[in-house]
Amino acid sequence: MKKVTGIGGIFFKCKDPKKQRDWYSKNLGLNTDKYGTVFAWHQGADSTKNGYTQWSPFSEKTKYFEPSTKEFMINYRVANLEELVKQLRADSVTITDKMEVVSYGKFIHIMDPEGNKIELWEPNDVEYGKIPGSITK
Repeated sequence: MKKVTGIGGIFFKCKDPKKQRDWYSKNLGLNTDKYGTVFAWHQGADSTKNGYTQWSPFSEKTKYFEPSTKEFMINYRVANLEELVKQLRADSVTITDKMEVVSYGKFIHIMDPEGNKIELWEPNDVEYGKIPGSITK
């Protein structure tokens, strides 16, 4: 069964997310909005399909990364999240919440053995590409 298909996002804590977004915009040319930025790319298996990777600075006080105490969280793009969750449960992987289903995909969070919270995303790239905002190409 195919599991991880790519990086869906990189999230990190910082003292001042707006200042970070502004710095990356000014100095590295990222087209940022209140969430960060999105990198659009073409999928290797089918170069006619778009894919997206989110980059987001979070407040150092965010609770979103809990129960992890780490300063970062990686979002992995996955194939067939429902089947993967069944397999993860069978393998006694810690799942921290219930699956969330939105127009642009399905999400769930797990913990790795060193306490890193991981976000798993089965994307609906067609719908994700319709979200207004800053798509960096």
